[in-house]
Amino acid sequence: MMVEQFREAGADVITVHLEACRETREVLRQIRATGAKAGLAIRPGTPYAAAAPYLPDLDLFLVMTVEPGFGGQAFMPEMMDKVSAARDLRAKRNLSFLIEVDGGIADATAHASRAAGADVFVAGHAVFRAPDPRAALAGLRAAIAG
Repeated sequence: MMVEQFREAGADVITVHLEACRETREVLRQIRATGAKAGLAIRPGTPYAAAAPYLPDLDLFLVMTVEPGFGGQAFMPEMMDKVSAARDLRAKRNLSFLIEVDGGIADATAHASRAAGADVFVAGHAVFRAPDPRAALAGLRAAIAG
């Protein structure tokens, strides 16, 4: 596992994909043992139920809202069910992990993600391919706040 290398490089939050991790609990334990915060990501095709048992052990839960691999894909609104389920579990069990979304995040999708319970938003194309990246970022911030 490359946990130590990431820590040595300065990472203070390390997120692993559930689908790429055979010993998920052990890897999360290794991350925490270094003093880093532990995150778990799931792809769109992975059911929420596969990640739910790990949520109490996380600092961050990342719901991919597109298939990972390349930018510019269309946001998958059906992923908001996973975000809402994680939000509900977090509230029910008084947990403190953050919920992150990544993929197709722009003003409207950021607003929908926030309404579903997301706390952290990864935006690429919406900002860096915009004619005015500062204005695009301001729009995202307003969508999340509103």
